[in-house]
Amino acid sequence: MRRFNLAVLAAVTLSAGLTAVPAQAHTGRPLGIENCTTAGCHFDVPPGTYDVKVRLGGDAASSTAISGETRRSLLPETAVAAGERAFRSFTVNVRTPEGEPTGPDGTPGLDLALGGSAPALADIEVTRARHARQIFLVGDSTVCDQPADPYSGWGQQLPQYLRKGVSVANYADSGESTVTYLAEPRLWATVQPLIRPGDLVLVQLAHNDKTTDEATYRANLETLVAGVREKGGNPVLVTPIVRRWFNSDGTLNNGTALLVNGLGVDHPAVIRSVAADEDVPLIDLTAKTKTLVESLGVEGSKAIYLYNEKKDNTHTSVHGATVYAGLVRDELVAQGLVPKGAVRVG
Repeated sequence: MRRFNLAVLAAVTLSAGLTAVPAQAHTGRPLGIENCTTAGCHFDVPPGTYDVKVRLGGDAASSTAISGETRRSLLPETAVAAGERAFRSFTVNVRTPEGEPTGPDGTPGLDLALGGSAPALADIEVTRARHARQIFLVGDSTVCDQPADPYSGWGQQLPQYLRKGVSVANYADSGESTVTYLAEPRLWATVQPLIRPGDLVLVQLAHNDKTTDEATYRANLETLVAGVREKGGNPVLVTPIVRRWFNSDGTLNNGTALLVNGLGVDHPAVIRSVAADEDVPLIDLTAKTKTLVESLGVEGSKAIYLYNEKKDNTHTSVHGATVYAGLVRDELVAQGLVPKGAVRVG
C-alpha cells in the first residue's frame, strides 16, 4: 500500500507529526484519527476485511472523496456545508499483493487518501468487519486495480458504489485469459479457497483469449463456474466491455469491437450460452457498453477510453471505468444479486 500526498487538507484538524500506531482493529478496539497525518491515513492492520466509518466536514464548505490501496475508489466525492458534518461508511478488502495478484506486494496495512475539491476529514474509525459479504472479481486489465494513471479498471471503481457490509476483492490481473488465469497459481488457485458461502464471484475474461478455441474457452468458463459453486459461492458471468472500434456508419458491429477472436470465437456469445446452460446470472456488459459507446459517438466516446492519452481503444480512463462500474452496480441490483440498500446511487 502506498502513502499519499494531499494537496489540500487545511480543513482537516490533524497533526502532521503523528505516526501510525500498532494495529488493534483485529482485537475489536477501533483504530481512529490518531493514525492520520496531513498526508493521509495509515492503519497497521493484517490482511482481512475492514469497516471504515468517517465523519466529513469542517468550518468551511468541503467536498471529500476517499481512495485507498492501489488507487481504489472507496467513497465518491461528498459535499458538506460549512459547519456541518456527514457520516459515511464503507468496507474495504486488505490483501497482499494489494493490487494485481501478480504485481508487487505493496506496503502492509491499510492506506487511505483524501481527494475531492476541498477535502475535510473530522474523524475516522476502522474496525475488523465481522459479517461482510465479498464480491470477488476474476478478470483482465479492463477490470483490475491498475497501478498508475491514466489507466483504471471498472473493478477499481466499483467499491465506491457499495455501502458498509459489502466489499470488493479484485483479483483481476492484466494480460490474463481463461487459460492463464486457471494455470497461474497466484490467480484461480489463490482465489478459490477464499470464497465463502454466499460470496459473489464475477468473471469477465475474454480480451486475451485471442487464440483460445471455442471448446477450450467454454470448458474454462465451466471450470470457473464449478469451482465457485464448490465453495458455496455464487458465480456471475460478465461479457467483456467493447473495444472502441467504429464502423463507418457509427456502429460497433464488428469482430474487433465485439470480441470475436482470430479463430472466429464469439466470446460474448459463448459466455451467454454457458450462463444459460449452467443457470448462472449474466451481466451482459458487452451489450450495455456497446449501447453506451454508440450513443456517445466517435468523439464523445474518446473520454471513456484512453484514446486521447494513449490512442488506446480497449482500456478505460478513470471516468470510463467509473461509468462502466455503474453499469455493473445497476445490474447487481436489478438482478437481485445485492440488495438495493447495499449500493450507492448517483
